Amino acid sequence: MLTLYHGRTSVCSLKARLALAEKGLNFDSRILTLRGDQFEPQYLKLNPNAVVPTLVHNDRVIIESTVIMHYVDEAFSGAPLMPADPLARAKVRLIAKLMDEYIHTACMTLTFATANRAHLAQLTPAALDAELAKAPDPNRSEIKRQVVKQGLDSPLAAEALRQHVKLLDRIEAATREGPYLGGSSWSLADAAATPYVWRLDKLKLARMWEQRPGVAAWYDRIQQRPSFKTAVADWISAADIERYSNQPDPWPKVRDMLQAA
Repeated sequence: MLTLYHGRTSVCSLKARLALAEKGLNFDSRILTLRGDQFEPQYLKLNPNAVVPTLVHNDRVIIESTVIMHYVDEAFSGAPLMPADPLARAKVRLIAKLMDEYIHTACMTLTFATANRAHLAQLTPAALDAELAKAPDPNRSEIKRQVVKQGLDSPLAAEALRQHVKLLDRIEAATREGPYLGGSSWSLADAAATPYVWRLDKLKLARMWEQRPGVAAWYDRIQQRPSFKTAVADWISAADIERYSNQPDPWPKVRDMLQAA
């Protein structure tokens, strides 16, 4: 039996759901709102990091989205989600490493500087402190504090954009060698990168790849796969769509920042 604790729009949850969808696996869904329920004692017993996703397979608990993706690939039959060639496998792991070490924090930074900023910016300083103190990682809380206060004017936002440019350039280069990031077939590299490009799209920043035809073609190809509907589109609620669509358009400011860089 598979149980997945996840968030509807959580980028890491999307990674896990994409791997499960490509394997054709069903799971018992446990949605977290991520508005405090990730800190409840019952969930912290499963995932002390207070993040999603968490996969439970026959009472075995697996945490961290990249680890979950590889577990799903190795524990279940079906189409392999890693290429057979060792060099191609190394390229997949490099993409995953880029997401985990740089892009994930950059994505959080941009999201809290834009779509997630309005709610937190309305809190009193004491209420904001209390909210941020719930998270187990004080470094991430401090990033949120700075970008909630300064928005895209924060130096952290400029660095986050630089990291996303690195990601888009990496995708553009990969598509010169094949239709997918690991070569000729969809792989865990595509699962790792898709949620972050999708998030840029939802943040109204798709124009970042207007001059990158490889990225545009790859993202279109990804969206046409059945797994994208199963793992991404079907989980997005009307409230999620409204939250992203109602945010002020950050593109004019972002365009100026990119040009200045």
